[in-house]
Amino acid sequence: MTQFNLTNLEAIIADRAEASPDVSWTAKLLSKGTSKIAKKFGEEAVEAVIAAVENDKPELIKEAADVLFHLLVLLKAHDISVADVMGELERRTSQSGLMEKAGR
Repeated sequence: MTQFNLTNLEAIIADRAEASPDVSWTAKLLSKGTSKIAKKFGEEAVEAVIAAVENDKPELIKEAADVLFHLLVLLKAHDISVADVMGELERRTSQSGLMEKAGR
């Protein structure tokens, strides 16, 4: 069995994006545009922060999953792939975090 990862999730999102908004949450979000997707992503991020502050590990796991899902939907809306993001992370890790921040 293949391990589930962000690339798998990206493919599922791409597939569901093609469905009718009447039957797919992903398609429904995408049909409402960036503003709605970004708002939902932000809501999930806040819920993850609250779970972390409350030290609620099971809830943090659930909210982190929601954050990742909605981030990937937001990326899909802008035609940005997981590979694009990973490439940026790889570029950044070629130097220390402090050096990278100083270069911004």
